[in-house]
Amino acid sequence: MSKITEEQLKKLQDLVGKSNNLQAQIGGLEVQKAAIVGEVFKNQSELQEFQKELEEEYGPISVNLTDGEISEVEEKE
Repeated sequence: MSKITEEQLKKLQDLVGKSNNLQAQIGGLEVQKAAIVGEVFKNQSELQEFQKELEEEYGPISVNLTDGEISEVEEKE
């Protein structure tokens, strides 16, 4: 049975190894992405909860995030 040259084998091994490494990196990034997406949902939930607390205390308002100034928001009918 014939074989490829040592040089061809080395190049093939390098390319397959690089491909496997890149796929493993993608897997790691997907795990990180899933964790970050979970944190986004958690943060959104906390934000909504705090907005409800502010609305209970001040009524329907809009808050300037730079200086904290409150302006009333007209309720939709």
